Amino acid sequence: MVHRKAGRLSKDDWIRGALELLATTGLQGVKVVPLAERLGVTSGSFYWHFKNRRELYDALLDYWEREMTDTAVEAARLIEPPKERIWRLMEQVMTHGLARFDLAIWHWAQSDDGAREVFQRALAKRFAFAKWMFVQVGFSALQAEARGRMMVVYMMGESTLIPDAPQKRRKLLKLKYKVLIGS
Repeated sequence: MVHRKAGRLSKDDWIRGALELLATTGLQGVKVVPLAERLGVTSGSFYWHFKNRRELYDALLDYWEREMTDTAVEAARLIEPPKERIWRLMEQVMTHGLARFDLAIWHWAQSDDGAREVFQRALAKRFAFAKWMFVQVGFSALQAEARGRMMVVYMMGESTLIPDAPQKRRKLLKLKYKVLIGS
């Protein structure tokens, strides 16, 4: 159950709850009644924010792309120096679980054109930004693209497939960062 402040749930509360449900049940489990139960409210309050499930699904995809890609990229863009930017982005993704829903979105994208479009667009943004970061460190465009893709795919896979303890994950993350940077 999602903990909330007294009062009405926000649209983002519903979306975050739907993301959690998506990750555990797949899209077929993201339905109004189970989601309302998970959030501890009546299903009638769903309709305050959404007309129907399709509108929720669209908002869920938008939220995932915005919060798990765009916001992280914009925050990382401000970090200096370039090597620190890479480390801090990797650490942020792992500690804040920014990739934990990626596998669920990928599964959804296999059977839904809209989800596929959003997933591919977010992935392209991640690859482009990662490449840019490695170019800023001094790698050639080709080396930067390869290292950036390895970093993105590693972060997405590790976040969703390997349930390491946070301490172990941090130690391994530091080693993987050093491999990517070449130091």
